[in-house]
Parts: sequence; C-alpha cells; structure tokens
Amino acid sequence: MPVESGSSAAARQAKQKRKSHSLSIRRTNSTEQDRSGLQRDMVEGQSSDNLESFMRMEDSKLPLSLRSNLLDLFSQIEREFENLYIENLELRREIETLNDRLTAEGQTFEGADLAKGALKTKASHSTSQLSQKLKTTYKASTSKIVSSFKATTSRAVCQLVREYVGHRDGIWDLSITRTQPMVLGTASADHSAMLWSIETGKCLLKYMGHQGSVNSIKFHPTEQMALTASGDQTAHIWRYMVQLPTPQPVADISQTPCEDDVDFSDKDEADGEVEGPNDCPSIRVATTTLRSHQGVVIAADWLVGGKQVVTASWDRAANLYDVETSELVHSLTGHDQELTHCCTHPTQRLVVTSSRDTTFRLWDFRDPSIHSVNVFQGHTDTVTSAVFTVGDNVVSGSDDRTVKVWDLKNMRSPIATIRTDSAVNRISVSVNQKIIALPHDNRQVRLFDMSGVRLARLPRSNRQGHRRMVCCSSWCEENSTCNLFTCGFDRQAIGWNINIPVLLQEK
Repeated sequence: MPVESGSSAAARQAKQKRKSHSLSIRRTNSTEQDRSGLQRDMVEGQSSDNLESFMRMEDSKLPLSLRSNLLDLFSQIEREFENLYIENLELRREIETLNDRLTAEGQTFEGADLAKGALKTKASHSTSQLSQKLKTTYKASTSKIVSSFKATTSRAVCQLVREYVGHRDGIWDLSITRTQPMVLGTASADHSAMLWSIETGKCLLKYMGHQGSVNSIKFHPTEQMALTASGDQTAHIWRYMVQLPTPQPVADISQTPCEDDVDFSDKDEADGEVEGPNDCPSIRVATTTLRSHQGVVIAADWLVGGKQVVTASWDRAANLYDVETSELVHSLTGHDQELTHCCTHPTQRLVVTSSRDTTFRLWDFRDPSIHSVNVFQGHTDTVTSAVFTVGDNVVSGSDDRTVKVWDLKNMRSPIATIRTDSAVNRISVSVNQKIIALPHDNRQVRLFDMSGVRLARLPRSNRQGHRRMVCCSSWCEENSTCNLFTCGFDRQAIGWNINIPVLLQEK
C-alpha cells in the first residue's frame, strides 16, 4: 500500500475543506435574509476563503511579496463583488415593493413566484404599464398642441406673385405710392431708384440723380412726388409721371402653406450681370435737393400733410426741412451714434428715429412752441428700425434679434417682445390686418401679430424667395393681388399675396 506524502495529504485536506465549504453555503431567498445576516455570512465566508487561499499559497512557488500582493488584489475584487451583490438585493426589494403596490391597486400579474424567475417578467410588465399610463395621460394634450400648430400653418397661405428684377446691386428699401396710379418704388445701392408696375413687373421709370447709394424711398401722401435719401449726403425730391401698362394674367403658382416650405438649397446663385430695362425712361435732375448733413443720409420720410420732410443721417442727427423753401427747420440731435432709420406718424406730427446707440427717440411736433423728445431704451444692440402703428403703438426691430411693441403712453417696458434667430432689418406693419413683417439677415421673412404670436413664414427655397439678406418689407393695403413686398441684397423685390384668416389673427 503506497504511503501518502505530506504534501499530498495537505492538498487532499484543502480540497475537502473547499468541498465542505461550498456545500455549506446556504441559498436563501431575498425575502427571508436580512442585511446583517448576509454581512455576517459574507465575513465568515471571506475568512474561510482567505485561509484556504493562504494554504494554497503555502504550496505555491511564488515569492512571498508577490503572493501577498495577489492576496490583496483578490480581497479587493471580492469586496467589490460583495458591494454589488448587496446593492442588487436592495434593488430587488425595491422592485418587489413596487410590484406589491401595483398589485394592491388592482393590477395583477401572472407568475408571482420570484424564485421561478417571474421577477423579470413582473418588472418588465410593470414598466410597460407605467409607460402606457404616461402615454395615455399626455397623449390628448400633446395631440391638441400639434393639431393646433398644423391647423395654423395650413390656413396661413403665402403665395409668391411677382418678382421685380432690374437693379444692378442690392435693394435697400421699397415703398408703395399712396395715390393712383399705384406703383412700387425701390431704392438700390446701384445709385438709382426705380418705379415698377405692380401687376406686370415692368419698370416704368428710373431715377438717376444721386451720386451714391440710394438708401430710402418714400412717396408724397397726395401728389406724384418721391423722396429719396442717399449716401451722397443729400436727400432728393423729384416728380414723376407714369403710365401703367396693360395687366397680364398672373402665372399659375400653386398656393404654398407658409410653414411647409422646404429649403432645398442655401447656396447663392451665380451673380451674373443683370441687364437693366433698356426701354425704361429716366430722370436725372431732382426738383429739390436737401443739403445740410455731414454724413450718409440713411432714411427720409414725409410728415403728415406732405409740407415737411425728415431725414436721418450717419452724422447722428435728424433734420426737419420745409419742402417748399428747402430750408432746415429743426436739427434733431441727441443720439450718441449713427442713425439707422426714421419714420413719421400717418395722422399726427410725430417722428421716431432709431440709432446704433441701442435706443430710438420719439419727437413730438404737434405743439409748435414745444418740441418734446422721449427716449426708448430696451434693446441691447443697434435698433435697425422703428415704425408707427395704428393707435399709440411703436414697433422696433434690432440687431439683438428681438422685435418689441411699445405703448407711447408707457415707454418704460414693451407690451410684447418677439425673439428671433437672426438680426431684424426694416420692419413694416399692416394697418388693416395688424401684422408685423420681419425681414431677416438669414434671408427669411416672418409674420407676427401685435401680441407677439407667430403667424407664418414666407416660403423660401432654391426656386423662390430671397437668396440673400432681406433688407426691407412694405405692406400694400389697397392691392388685392400683392399685399406685401420685400426686397433684399439679391437685387430683386418680390410681391406676395398673404392670406391669413381673421380667426387665425385673433389667436
């Protein structure tokens, strides 16, 4: 009978110990074992495992330092697994508590025996039930919001009617005559101003009296006279006579919902030379020239009655002139930086001027002996334009990407604020529909009501709309075919037909 060596006997004893230890591990249900007992068993098991590992290490040929390092690493790994196991048990208890709560509320599940693997089924089932509850709870309100949004955009129809092409450079400003015959006027950086037939898109007259960029154009309220402001530091008043051509049928353009347009391309088209109208008559001499500014005249407008005009300049002043004598009546100073725009009230002797100093000012000339001024502060960047509306409101647009509606009786804070994603240029307000048209640097034109609610966005794609910065907008209340005009630095003006129902405006 062979004799068993000492090392073999020790190995056999260690193997028996491992077997007896593995058999002595008691599997308990999470509902029957508390945390203290679990930790006590873990400590006892850890001590026996450490002893067993130590015995194995005694038979190992590894150096003592390496064996100690390995024992330390194994102990750390074991502690990490212990923590994860305890955390898992706590999570299982929480899931079980939630399931019991759902069961108490009347929601029963098949297979309640956790020991048979039903815990996973119950957890997934309860999760799906909760998810379904959330979907059911918020589905109605969300659907109402989406449906309301879709209904609004589907009823707001903006149709491109006509394009007015002929300028050789960007168009800064446009305006509609207030008397018959009704024509469209454009002011361009190509040193000219043009008058267009609204119905046919044909150029009727070209004014070429300025030596610099024509920055603004406005028409006399009762006579066939135009007022233009230029970079040559002057403002010109000139008379015109035009004969409208025979209207042509409008091209069949399908109605385009304002919000459903797709921008197929953001790339600018090739800037080829655009040939101006060859048969268009021209005027080269102004009836009246207004001189006194020391900088670019950026804008000009007629006061009510048409006997006086106001001009705004980069020399930080606005001037009030008498039309008949061409004399300077008042110099309106106070802005700290260059002026960007000026506008007059349609029925009262009020003037509003905007500036790069982030403010706009209201000048009151109703009392000849008192010329009061109020300063409106609310923007954080250049105020690009400020215009009067019906009643006692002023709407201002700024490079800070906001448009604000003000009450002249309370100028401390705006009554409405519109926030956009791009700088706002020369805005306009529809008198009849009370809609604000916002031309943007990002080539978009958006429509809002006076309370700041967005109504529509004009369609823009690689087939229609502006391809560069939109500089100005102007409403035409008397024309049913084109009631909104926009112009931009893509050298064209566009006539739009805006159809926004009254119910939509009231919302």
